[in-house]
Amino acid sequence: MAEQFIYYMHGTSKSYAGGKKVLDNINLSFYPDAKIGVVGVNGSGKSTLLKILAGIDTDFTGEAWAAD
Repeated sequence: MAEQFIYYMHGTSKSYAGGKKVLDNINLSFYPDAKIGVVGVNGSGKSTLLKILAGIDTDFTGEAWAAD
């Protein structure tokens, strides 16, 4: 049987007050035991992405969910 994804993010975007868009239409899928790295310059949305992945930040557009 093929491995199933354990996490999905589809069409996810996030903007802050003043219209600063830090994430724009992000699509991700992770397999179990995947090693994930998040790299980018200051202010590019790395921490915001991780907060959405962790379920801490729920104020975004699009979808993000852990598989059942």
